[in-house]
Amino acid sequence: MSDLLFPAEPGQRAIARELYGLARDLPLISPHGHVDPAVLADDEPFPDPARLIIVPDHYLTRMLLSQGIPPARLGVPTRDGEPAETDGRAIWRLFVDHWHLFRGTPSRLWLERTFETVFGVTTRLTPKTADEVYDALAAKLATPDFRPRALFERFNIEVLATTESPLDDLAAHAKLAADGWGGRVITTFRPDDVVDMEFEGWADRVARLGEVAGEDTGTYRGYLAALRSRRAAFVAAGATSSDHGHPTARTARLTPAEAASLFARGLRGEADAADAETFRAHMLIEFARMSIEDGLVMQLHPGAVRNHNRWLHATHGRDVGGDIPQATEYLHALTPLLDAYGNDPRLRLVVYTLDEYTFTRELAPIAGGYAAVYLGAPWWFLDSPEVLRRFREAVTESAGFYNTAGFVDDTRAFCSIPVRHDVARRVDAGYLARLVAEHRLPFDEAAETIVDLAYRLPKRVFRLEGDPA
Repeated sequence: MSDLLFPAEPGQRAIARELYGLARDLPLISPHGHVDPAVLADDEPFPDPARLIIVPDHYLTRMLLSQGIPPARLGVPTRDGEPAETDGRAIWRLFVDHWHLFRGTPSRLWLERTFETVFGVTTRLTPKTADEVYDALAAKLATPDFRPRALFERFNIEVLATTESPLDDLAAHAKLAADGWGGRVITTFRPDDVVDMEFEGWADRVARLGEVAGEDTGTYRGYLAALRSRRAAFVAAGATSSDHGHPTARTARLTPAEAASLFARGLRGEADAADAETFRAHMLIEFARMSIEDGLVMQLHPGAVRNHNRWLHATHGRDVGGDIPQATEYLHALTPLLDAYGNDPRLRLVVYTLDEYTFTRELAPIAGGYAAVYLGAPWWFLDSPEVLRRFREAVTESAGFYNTAGFVDDTRAFCSIPVRHDVARRVDAGYLARLVAEHRLPFDEAAETIVDLAYRLPKRVFRLEGDPA
């Protein structure tokens, strides 16, 4: 067994090994992520290593952009049809020529572990070995064992949640259900593009929402009815949670008349940034109310300034590495929602942050003080071994382990899923080992806790314990 990420102190390391051994082979629960469900529905062979690993991964292309390598040279498509590199080997060689940029980053850790544990490729990646590694990966991808569904089963994934807009027809999920394949792949209701007035084409998207749901979304009442209708369709397709990626955590209670007036102003194109923020804040409380009605676990992912790199957005579009975290306030922002529903155990609100300074000051005390609130794992810019450790140190004394929601991989990179979960399990083993070594927790309780963190907690919090629909 590798001692990767275990404590350096020999006694703690030995305890960590034993604890990790209890969690290592547990099934993977992935309640939040961005894998395209069509990958599993179609079960086609993955493309070449560059298109699988580099082109869609903004962690990687972003780093090279920071050193002056434009994403088009790494195969990232452009919005205006300007040429982008299509030669997978050329993309791979360019990436490996800059491999040194990733020293000390979680991206390097995830990739090296993916090569070794998923593909069985142990050759050290250097410019001299770039072609050798590329060929070894390509050879594996050409075999039936590396088709998406075969990997899903080998990864021991029990549940994989994808993320879709209310405008999505959920055809990929329907195909998966019709095929009768045993893997449990469920959708997540992500309404940002029909809630955020600042989202490009918002009014047109609201009109489309009405068409999909069969409701008149020209009125606020019809808009709410359409959202409820689509939530019901997502629940029927297996969804157990919704997800809300707002810029801030602000919540606000408007009267129906105030909300309707604001909604109408948005449809007319007269809403300003303050109006958009107020409407988003109001809709979070509406969605909390809907969650109590239909049982969807509510996830809140605030704190990203989207498309901060305007050139990158103009050239390549959304979700290609142009977003930046910002300081985020939770205590006062969430108060209206918590006043309304925070003590209602029927609501499950999983709150995430990109601002780790809020772990101790705000989020752990909130999760430790309200029945409805759970603390989500570090995500995106914080999804790294160091922050995972700091997270446990920061939140456990206020919130304990059982007001946290378990690990989420939040990834588009399908082949990295088992690696990311393994990293989290190793970090938790190390943290628990320290508690045992310091005589703060008996070993048998630490053993129970690591299984809970890795497996039982996310199943319970995200309401995944029932049989597939």
